[in-house]
Amino acid sequence: MLLLTPDPADADALDRALPFSTLVFARQKLRLLAELRGLDPGDRITPMLQALRGQARFGTLLMEHPDSDAGKPLAGLARSLGNALRPALRKAGLLGAQDDPRLPRLHVCFVAGDHAFLARSLPADSAPWPLGIPRLRMHPDAPSRSALKLEEALRVLLTDAERARLLQDGMRAADLGAAPGGWTWVLTRHGLRVTAIDNGPLRPHVLDTGQVQHLRADGFSWQPPQPLDWMVCDMVEQPRRVAERMATWLREGWCRQAIFNLKLPMKKRWQETQLCLELFARQAGRPLTIRARQLYHDREEITVLALPA
Repeated sequence: MLLLTPDPADADALDRALPFSTLVFARQKLRLLAELRGLDPGDRITPMLQALRGQARFGTLLMEHPDSDAGKPLAGLARSLGNALRPALRKAGLLGAQDDPRLPRLHVCFVAGDHAFLARSLPADSAPWPLGIPRLRMHPDAPSRSALKLEEALRVLLTDAERARLLQDGMRAADLGAAPGGWTWVLTRHGLRVTAIDNGPLRPHVLDTGQVQHLRADGFSWQPPQPLDWMVCDMVEQPRRVAERMATWLREGWCRQAIFNLKLPMKKRWQETQLCLELFARQAGRPLTIRARQLYHDREEITVLALPA
């Protein structure tokens, strides 16, 4: 999570320099309004209202706590205090009667029972979910947990309008390194017809959709006989090799858009990320819109989206 300095001039400059869409390793972007320590358990609301005095009205309130084992015990406090804080904010004129997605959001994040951060996020320059995490449930039919990575990528890296336009029934895609079929399964649920490339087996129910052709081939050497709408790839391989192969797909016109993962080394992840993204953009040889993010369901990797510019 990226917290911007509360100094207005500095925060404005950072806002311009670091738009949320360009951040790879941050799940959320907030402007810090106040840090409150030593909160009295008998009255946490009064110092919050005092700290927010002079702020413009917010559209919604998000009560948060760290997404960790240590932070889980704070969930009950955040929930119960939120129920009391909302009417107090409305009475003070700081919160509308109903959620308004056009106005900034107020975030109250507890890191301890007596320690909280107050922050603001702009709907157009932040993630819409608490803590920046889209909560996805593992579908019982999903062939593997990797399905959650592609589902999250489609929600995080594409806008609503882009999903409606770019994921339509009958579109054609290739899934490189598809076995056991998690990403292929996700694409079929969006109506796409998929060529699944892998020497390993796919789950039978993925093939039973009638939307999948399984070819036992090497994802690094196979190429489609005709251009496709999508290519996706979650192969375990050196990130630079993956970036180069993905660039070939875009350069040769084998697909219009792509989503792929880059498995990062344990050290110098940002340096490797920069190198791979620059290599991919350069070797693709065409104007592209490139978005990259380490998703909540990713591990030591980032997910990259490439669209025609």
